[in-house]
Amino acid sequence: MKRILVTGGAGFIGSAVVRHILTETEDCVVIVDKLSYAGNLASLAPVADDPRLAFEQVDICDRAALDRVIAQYQPDAIMHLAAESHVDRSIDGPVAFIETNIVGTYQLLEAARHYWSALDDAKKAAFIFHHISTDEVFGDLHDGDALFTESTPYAPSSPYSASKASSDHLVRAWLRTYGLPVVITNCSNNYGPYHFPEKLIPLMIINALAGKPLPVYGNGGQIRDWLYVEDHARALYRVMTQGRVGETYNIGGHNERRNIEVVETLCALLEELAPEKPAGISHYRDLITFVTDRPGHDLRYAIDASKIDRELGWRPQETFESGMRKTVSWFLANESWWQNILNGSYKLERLGLSR
Repeated sequence: MKRILVTGGAGFIGSAVVRHILTETEDCVVIVDKLSYAGNLASLAPVADDPRLAFEQVDICDRAALDRVIAQYQPDAIMHLAAESHVDRSIDGPVAFIETNIVGTYQLLEAARHYWSALDDAKKAAFIFHHISTDEVFGDLHDGDALFTESTPYAPSSPYSASKASSDHLVRAWLRTYGLPVVITNCSNNYGPYHFPEKLIPLMIINALAGKPLPVYGNGGQIRDWLYVEDHARALYRVMTQGRVGETYNIGGHNERRNIEVVETLCALLEELAPEKPAGISHYRDLITFVTDRPGHDLRYAIDASKIDRELGWRPQETFESGMRKTVSWFLANESWWQNILNGSYKLERLGLSR
């Protein structure tokens, strides 16, 4: 049984990791999350009463608070998911991305290094710092057959991806310079239950149900590799427990789709699963509205995930079709979750986790 410290554990991917650990393993989890706008304790409702879960409302930029938490809980591993992650927000206000993704990662690395260096030899050898990153650090692909590999050069396009690239470099430097045992994963676009409504897939679902326009950037031709979030959580745990120190593992869903195809798929699923439409709407696809493309928009992302398959035996369980159906069904069945985000009441909920 391990005690795992998960930063950003109230976020979209972080909460999926926490739910996976507590439902599928015997491990204990300590969540460190400052509960920014995207942090939502309601995403932890299925495991909120588990005695193996502890929650600390802490900003990873606060070194003193990190030192206190790490000293108190003595983790066997740190999974670092806390990050500002929305590209549009990074274009409008990059400072938060610099502070959290770069400075916050630095503070966490230093707190982890000082803790790790004082451990006895056995615990020191077993400790791992797992940094979770994105495929956006690689920039975009223009060759239709090319894939991002673990050795693809970095070429970030947005303030968000540049800040994540910087954090990746810091993590590797702490391995090379100080010997801190680290592993890095770079994932493709996630989707699934508990996805914050500002992102493409939940935004399209919620707007369609309200009869609002479905805004698609440019002509919708941007291509992404879509990874179901629960598949990602399983991969992250596999890397944390079985990955080799110093290695990077790409995690992808093997599901390349153009953005317009994603939106059309959502519309078709809603026609089937939510046939009662808002007044004046004949077909959900009629709500699709093409809008001005955002600055520096990457054309295509595609992951080569053969390394994690070959070395650790992980591959996604969900296809694009099965994952999208599960996602739409979840949003239809959990309207209170996303309505509480839209009206802001989720910020007031704490579910008794602050203990």
